[in-house]
Amino acid sequence: METDVNGVITTCSVRDAQEKQKKKKKKKADRSGTDRAEVEETDVQLEIERLTAAGHAALQRGDNNTALQSFKSALKSATKLREKRLQRTCAFNLGAAYVEAGEPQKGLDVLSRTQPGERGERIADLQFNLATAQEALGDLTQAAQHYLQAAQLYRSQGDAGAEGDTCEWDEAAVSFQRAAESYKLAGNTSAAALALKDAGKHMLQSGRSSSEDIISVLTDSLEMSSSIGDQQTLGKLLSDVALSFSQMRLFSEASQCYEQALPLISSKPHRLAVVLQNLGAVYNSLSQYQQSLRFHREAAALHGLLGSRRDQGRCFSNLGFALVELGELEEAWESYLHAQQAFRDTGTEPLTHTHT
Repeated sequence: METDVNGVITTCSVRDAQEKQKKKKKKKADRSGTDRAEVEETDVQLEIERLTAAGHAALQRGDNNTALQSFKSALKSATKLREKRLQRTCAFNLGAAYVEAGEPQKGLDVLSRTQPGERGERIADLQFNLATAQEALGDLTQAAQHYLQAAQLYRSQGDAGAEGDTCEWDEAAVSFQRAAESYKLAGNTSAAALALKDAGKHMLQSGRSSSEDIISVLTDSLEMSSSIGDQQTLGKLLSDVALSFSQMRLFSEASQCYEQALPLISSKPHRLAVVLQNLGAVYNSLSQYQQSLRFHREAAALHGLLGSRRDQGRCFSNLGFALVELGELEEAWESYLHAQQAFRDTGTEPLTHTHT
């Protein structure tokens, strides 16, 4: 029964009732079709997860053929879905597997088509695998460039402060080392030296490399640095290596590198001030206080000219410490007063460690 606009009860026609029943059945069918599509999509996703896990397991046991078949099947299944991110991931896995299986050209072809999504997921891994493929194909310059890009991306992920930072620093160190090797084989020892310098820094940052390994990498960097023609670049490398040595408490080695860097960076006031400050701190650590006085004073004066009040205060603090050890108590007191005023001006505390 229905009510018309005048409030009179009328009877529905048989046709109307039939039409309503058809509409209800259509809605149920549509809903059933949607549910079925969702179930099918879920099944495909589960199958992709199974194939991907099987592929990785096969790679771990060295069964490259099985791994390739699994990743190919996963990619084929992924193309049935609308999710581009999943398709990219499957393509990435297949490309990496080709490289691992000794088919770098096929791997490069697949990886080159694997463009990162909006958030650039796995882009660091992508660059690393592109580098590995290029290296296997003998294009060492291209390989080195991809390794460097991977290293920088891993490093930025480690800088983000998220879980797994240590792993990112390790990956960055490995990428820099691989880049250095590629550059060395390509005859570009200058670039190799710079890459090794960065590798040593990231090995130190990760905290999982032995001192012997880090020292070996830094020493190799120094040996290759003789081929660097640009004075500023060489000076930066020497001061960076010196900082790494200082953080390892290898102060004699650090002082030698800083001394060599000094004349090379004299035209860069900010960098010169930092090296002078670090040299003073290093000689304090070596208990060579008389030798440290010159560097503390020059660094304090230069930081003053540059307006670096906080660093100037730290130089005065280090100078005061050296003067106390030398028995020059009156001058030490004046230095500490200067340091105290600088810390008040900037709201900081005195530090004696070297910095970048």
